[in-house]
Amino acid sequence: MRKLVLLLLLPFGAMAETAYVTDTLRLGLHQASDTSDRPFQNLESGQEMEVLSRTQYYAHVQLPDGTRGYVKAGFLVDEKPAKLIVTETQAEVDRLSAELEETRQAFAAPAATIDSLRGQVADLQASLETSEATAARLGEENNELRESQAQNRILVPLKWVGGVAAACLVAGLMIGLWWTDHRSRKRHGGIRIY
Repeated sequence: MRKLVLLLLLPFGAMAETAYVTDTLRLGLHQASDTSDRPFQNLESGQEMEVLSRTQYYAHVQLPDGTRGYVKAGFLVDEKPAKLIVTETQAEVDRLSAELEETRQAFAAPAATIDSLRGQVADLQASLETSEATAARLGEENNELRESQAQNRILVPLKWVGGVAAACLVAGLMIGLWWTDHRSRKRHGGIRIY
């Protein structure tokens, strides 16, 4: 039963086909002015030509390659057909796409250089911020040392104190030896006993 229903519906599925009317026109180019002879050349839709003379039904034309002949005037229009406009537009789109791709490729290297320079700028900015922080810290330390120096300006340097203390020690030792020698000689009648 199912197969029978399927076989009955099969022709309806085949009839639901989509189709379009062709926009291609083939116009015959004739030797005879009334186009009663066989065309010696077929012209496609969108073919450019110069109209040399025209009657109500026929036109004497010349193709860009210099070929002359007669065509039915009712098939000639002053505006470009849609097929030709689409073809020209597609060619322009292709040309612009190629130009865009070339421009992208031309700017790829500078874009990479710009990205690299941006990275370097970020690194240099971080380095600058670190240097500024270090400079601020060193400035604070310098100010602290200046304040400490101003407070200790009235004090004698440690080297001087050490030098004076050493000189006093040596002088005291020398005076002590002289005094001991003087007292010893005085006690012993001027004779040194050591």
